[in-house]
Amino acid sequence: MTFSIDLSTKPTPAERTWTTPDAFWPSLSAATARLDPALAVLHLPALRHNTHDMLRRASGKPIRVASKSVRVRSVLDAVLAVPGYAGVLAYTLPEALWLAEGTDGHPPIEDVVVGYPTADRVAIARLAYAPELAERVTLMVDSVAHLDFIDAVVPPAQRQSIRLCIELDASWLSPVLGHIGVFRSPLHTPAAVRELAEAIVRRPGFTLVGMMAYEAQIAGQGNNPPGRPAWGATLRWMQKNSGAELLDRRGQAVAAVREIADLEFVNGGGTGSLEFTASDESVTEIAAGSGLFGGYLFDSYTGFRPAPAASFALSVVRRPGPDVATMLGGGWIASGPPGADRMPKIEWPTGLSMVAREMAGEVQTPVTGVAAGVMRVGDRVWLRHTKSGELSEHVDEFHLIDAVDGRATVVGAVPSYRGDGKVFL
Repeated sequence: MTFSIDLSTKPTPAERTWTTPDAFWPSLSAATARLDPALAVLHLPALRHNTHDMLRRASGKPIRVASKSVRVRSVLDAVLAVPGYAGVLAYTLPEALWLAEGTDGHPPIEDVVVGYPTADRVAIARLAYAPELAERVTLMVDSVAHLDFIDAVVPPAQRQSIRLCIELDASWLSPVLGHIGVFRSPLHTPAAVRELAEAIVRRPGFTLVGMMAYEAQIAGQGNNPPGRPAWGATLRWMQKNSGAELLDRRGQAVAAVREIADLEFVNGGGTGSLEFTASDESVTEIAAGSGLFGGYLFDSYTGFRPAPAASFALSVVRRPGPDVATMLGGGWIASGPPGADRMPKIEWPTGLSMVAREMAGEVQTPVTGVAAGVMRVGDRVWLRHTKSGELSEHVDEFHLIDAVDGRATVVGAVPSYRGDGKVFL
């Protein structure tokens, strides 16, 4: 059964059941009792809360939805129908083309920026020869080598003009800590960005329409880690100083490029930096998506906390000891530096913990604790993924839970990208 998602209204106080975990998680078990794990759910009131809370935090600046953090076509459509959201930040060119074409009852998304450079020759050729796709899709570049690569696939005289966005490196080169951030674009200075912009403007077959700068050290780094107050204070110091430096440098870079190109947009930020990025006058839109599903990575921020809109359940299939229960599966590990914070987080029953020498395994995950001693074969455990869209790579569909007559009820299901037969990376 499919379902059309409506995110136009905020949840009522009665629908905010996630604020009472002792009732929320058992209600998910009751609602999905006839479904067998492994299964994933989207709690629609929580999703509506996150959708509107992100708009509040953006203070009127448009939000471009980061599709990597969702990977569910129906959710992308529903979010884009809410005023304040505009366009998609895709993660591969084949994905961007799929979104821009519109298929299987989904309307074409007419403004898709690919967030990372591409070396996909087949996809570049498809874009280059299709006028409607060339109007809707913008490629990311940070060097002349990217221009050369595109020209080698389809020469300028044989193709549509390719829309381009330049990425500025938003990392902080701290005099004390060194490089803070992620290794993305090599363009760190306003002069370097302007030099590439001038090269683009001189070359036929390209149209420079945008700039981007993703401050990962602010947007993707929780600054209030549980039980680590000193480290949290260090992170907040880093983000404050990094933010001040970026405001000045990004503003100069945008001004330099605007002298030679009429930019349609300047993109920045992410879920964790909505307030900061909204304050930057040089930025015209903010990219964000993880806050929609609310992976537990974002539980460790001081300024906000998303509702747990997306979660998944696994079954207990073994009792290898009186105080041990073993779930089938569980090794849905998040990307990033290996560590405990990349593991799924057990939300219910409370008091369960993974076994240190096994942790979350591909085919089994043993858990211990008081609750493990009373769990039976067939009981379920509710977990949250560290991140957001990565959960969609493990399930074919999300079961949609809404409040019906005051009770959590499964009202439909929507396919993930995987369920649509799409694996883009």
